[in-house]
Amino acid sequence: MEGILLGLGLAVIIAYLWYVSLIKKRNAGREALSGIDVQLKKRSNLVPNILKIAQKFMDHEKSLLTDITELRTQAIAGYSDTDPDAVKKHLQVSEQLNQKMSQLMVSVENYPELRSDNTMLQAMQTYNEVEAQLSAARRFYNSAVSELNTAVEIFPGSIIASIANVKVMPFYEADEAAKAPVDAADYLK
Repeated sequence: MEGILLGLGLAVIIAYLWYVSLIKKRNAGREALSGIDVQLKKRSNLVPNILKIAQKFMDHEKSLLTDITELRTQAIAGYSDTDPDAVKKHLQVSEQLNQKMSQLMVSVENYPELRSDNTMLQAMQTYNEVEAQLSAARRFYNSAVSELNTAVEIFPGSIIASIANVKVMPFYEADEAAKAPVDAADYLK
């Protein structure tokens, strides 16, 4: 009888420790996602300034500027950080905005007066710094999600995770356009 109680007590302690570990990993993932959101907020705050400066010079890029404005609005919209689908959509919109901003930066090269504007140069430098910080935040997020997902998917974590409503979270992944090889000839026109 004593052995059964000791075994049962040990099982409860192990289950509790596993639960605590899962919650810590989930919270680390949320913290990492919050780090991405902080950088996205910085970028989103910078985007209108870049667009205002660019608009003065770029008459032929109206649709690109409109796309960036729409994506920025979607990127700063609220979402549930506990819903894997909402997180995935949020990260996808962020990547789409990143691609459009990259297109804008390439387009700036076609406008010598804009390229030499000190305000635009400073805004582009700040943007590049924010993108570097965002890249680091994405790596940290993927690392935290990797630990969480491993803990959730391996027995007995899978059982404890379902009881505690801890879900597998999506990794940050670049979309197919970002993975495509770059052809320098596209930029030499």
